[in-house]
Amino acid sequence: MDFDAFEQESRRVFEKIPERFRDGVDGLTVHRRALPHPRFDGVFTLGECVTESYPSSWEGPETVRSLVLLYWGSFHALARLDPGFDWGEQIWETLTHELRHHLESLADLDDLTGVDYAMEQTFLRRDGLDFDPGYYRHGNRIAPDAYAVEDEVYIEQLWSPADFERAEGISFSWAGRTYETGHPAELGDVHFIRIVDGIAAPPYIEVVILRRSSWRERLRRALASEGLEIHESDAVVREVVA
Repeated sequence: MDFDAFEQESRRVFEKIPERFRDGVDGLTVHRRALPHPRFDGVFTLGECVTESYPSSWEGPETVRSLVLLYWGSFHALARLDPGFDWGEQIWETLTHELRHHLESLADLDDLTGVDYAMEQTFLRRDGLDFDPGYYRHGNRIAPDAYAVEDEVYIEQLWSPADFERAEGISFSWAGRTYETGHPAELGDVHFIRIVDGIAAPPYIEVVILRRSSWRERLRRALASEGLEIHESDAVVREVVA
């Protein structure tokens, strides 16, 4: 997708999002340039939400203003690495992710930014305390299904129980290369797979596999206050060479 088509589609999708989710957002800016990640080679930031707060006796959309940025060059770079890259889907995912950051700023939950919140949840998890299993999604979205929280990278995958049972292992892509782990013993609702070896000079990487479920099932469990089945395991990976 060339720049002009990308900008046109991005603005169409942005305007399609209900106004209540864009309250306090001054607009969308689309840049031609790519924004490489400062620490991870072959990784690019797709979008950003730049937020400023203005002093007032009360807080709301008039005191917290944001601008959403998209980087066409980053999308283009990732599309060259991934033949299956879906431009439309990733425009939607990136815009909604950045708007969520804006809404979190409006809510001012515990005065934490997205990354601060994710880091706090990381510490709770490492101390064996209750934590939000989706904490990593509050970090920076650096690829279609990857999030960075400081120096930690989380690669998310959705699995049905049947596909999980049939699979021989878990494969994932990072920085233009494909890797494979063995088959975890359990799927659960959320399974964090820590990569402990097999990637040269890696950042801290976890593959997060999520169990696919219907909206009816998710609603039933939410109403019943059922807890999630969460697993953690370590894995050594090997690079898959085509």
